[in-house]
Amino acid sequence: MSLLETPSGKLLDAISALLAAKGIAAPDEIAERIRITDQASPARGAQMVARAWTEPEFRAQMLANGTLAAESMGIPMRGLPPLGVLEDTAEVHHVVVCTLCSCYPRAVLGYPPFWFKSAAYRSRAVRDPRGLIAEWGTVLPDSVKLRVVDSTADYRWMVLPLRPEGTEGWSVEQLAALVDEGDMIGVTIPTRG
Repeated sequence: MSLLETPSGKLLDAISALLAAKGIAAPDEIAERIRITDQASPARGAQMVARAWTEPEFRAQMLANGTLAAESMGIPMRGLPPLGVLEDTAEVHHVVVCTLCSCYPRAVLGYPPFWFKSAAYRSRAVRDPRGLIAEWGTVLPDSVKLRVVDSTADYRWMVLPLRPEGTEGWSVEQLAALVDEGDMIGVTIPTRG
């Protein structure tokens, strides 16, 4: 069964036709946006993180305007909410949650993992963030402040985690291989292995 034979495929086809009839978006524009969204993956975000770890100018741009930083790497951001980037430090660790639904920076991280959308994650991230990330193996010293940030329909967030020790001189590709989606949400931290 093809996508267009499913109820969701038929709905997409009907909405696309309606948008085209009203002159809002042409079918090829919609198809292009779907293609771009389907190409997004955590590897894009990992490349941004690795580049920020190796290029101070890019790091500054990423922290000042995540949207422009993503676009400078060829990641299409047109029509999407702004992207904010939260920098972890030795004193502060960030965890991203969408308390209402599943707002997620899809252009740079791909589709949200199933657990990010779950009611259990959303409530626990607010109620017991240290306990939650400990279950992922991320145990922070009491001296590290844990900051939970709500991703919304108006503003999406990702984390720039701390660079693992002992990775000096590594290439962007080697560094990017250390980073996964959990690191860019803040439930895990990148390690050398």
